[in-house]
Amino acid sequence: MVRPYTITRGRTAPERDDLTLITVLTTAEAEADAALARGSRAGARGLQPEHRLILDRCRRPAAVAEVAAGLDLPVSVTKILLGDLIAQGLLKARAPLSVARAAGGVDLGLLTAVREGLRRL
Repeated sequence: MVRPYTITRGRTAPERDDLTLITVLTTAEAEADAALARGSRAGARGLQPEHRLILDRCRRPAAVAEVAAGLDLPVSVTKILLGDLIAQGLLKARAPLSVARAAGGVDLGLLTAVREGLRRL
């Protein structure tokens, strides 16, 4: 068993404070594939096995809570690892729907039309 502070290189808090349990994450495919092809080096920091698992898991959109559960790590440790990948441009984070709505980025009419279309199927 590896201690969480070893996985995070001694860091106890994430650099980003905007990651919530429902923040949706997706892998930046081209950048991630290039980083993995360079011998698991991304910038000055190498990718740890947990980073690779996150990149693989997030090839399909996943919430922070799902990623943490899949890694079997505490959410606080997972957020630190996610912050590393986001800073390196290997992972994209999208605000939860409620935050996007507050920013005026969600068209509720469109979402309603999609929901109704799905119900008709």
